Amino acid sequence: MNRRIEELSTTLARVEHGFKEIEGCASADFASRDARDVAELARAARESETIQVRMYGAFLLGYLAAHDGRALRILKDVVSCDEDWRVQEILAKSFDRCCRDRGYEEALPIIDEWLSSDEPNVRRAVTEGLRIWTGRDYFREHPEEAVRRLSALREDASEYVRKSVGNALRDISKKHPDLIAAELASWKLDSKEMRQVHKLASRLLA
Repeated sequence: MNRRIEELSTTLARVEHGFKEIEGCASADFASRDARDVAELARAARESETIQVRMYGAFLLGYLAAHDGRALRILKDVVSCDEDWRVQEILAKSFDRCCRDRGYEEALPIIDEWLSSDEPNVRRAVTEGLRIWTGRDYFREHPEEAVRRLSALREDASEYVRKSVGNALRDISKKHPDLIAAELASWKLDSKEMRQVHKLASRLLA
């Protein structure tokens, strides 16, 4: 395992932009190894000083998480604490992968649990990872459920989360302008936080 991580530390460190090559390495290792080996690789990757290797480890956890509660907890409790923004982008992608593999409707309790987390990176993993929300199964047929969950964070303490919420609502407005317009019309714009989200969400509305 350590040999594989050493190899990745050399090869992936050269990846300066994007994540496709990193994702490709993770996907290949997931497909060619059993779950125990994958979990061990993910553990070793978390300890790496190389950001790209930690990204690789987050991808592996995302592949495991739908059927491995421990992998999901590590994403939520450990990966969310990584200080590099690139790792947080993969956390969002990995959360979406978990929800897709479970089925978005079945994953609703997990989605709601993460949205209520005290950790901004965990909340943002949901709001950002599921974009475009209404392009996902279940939310495609129930856009109001996506809007309800996102709107609940319209005064989130984290600007990082609020921007994601506003942009996610704006995305939904492309196909459901009346739904977003009605939701925004119900807001009392008494706080700067809510006004910020409102401005982002209403950008495409006439």
